[in-house]
Amino acid sequence: MSKIAIKIRLMKVEDFTAVVRIDEKVTKASRADYYHMKFETAVQSTDHLPTSLVAEDQDGKLVGFVIGDLYVGEYGITQKFATLETIGIDPDYQQQGIAKQLITEFMNHLRDLGVRKVSTLVDEDNAKMTHFFKANSFTPSKTINMERSF
Repeated sequence: MSKIAIKIRLMKVEDFTAVVRIDEKVTKASRADYYHMKFETAVQSTDHLPTSLVAEDQDGKLVGFVIGDLYVGEYGITQKFATLETIGIDPDYQQQGIAKQLITEFMNHLRDLGVRKVSTLVDEDNAKMTHFFKANSFTPSKTINMERSF
């Protein structure tokens, strides 16, 4: 499949259905509740600077997205930092460089907001995502992800 022209823009409330549709195609599960929560914070809240982006094809169809969040002062960290929480590319549009474009625009946008560090979590058994993030200049963090099972 050849590369297509892509427009990257800030995510809007109206993008909800398309984001859920893409995620469902990728994960084979509906996570609408998760995205309701994410949209409340990332898109609808006036307390947060917008950081989440979408990718549209030349016809305006949403074909990918990245959701992130900006933090100032959380976890005892004094500088602005951000997280990349979810990225999704419609399977019909994968392998065309769209995820790379989204990551590049996401990082540039965050840099413009004064962010100097972006983190994300990847399951250590997910070689595909680990490779993707390494290819996009992410490295293993010096922080330890702590958890407690019940």
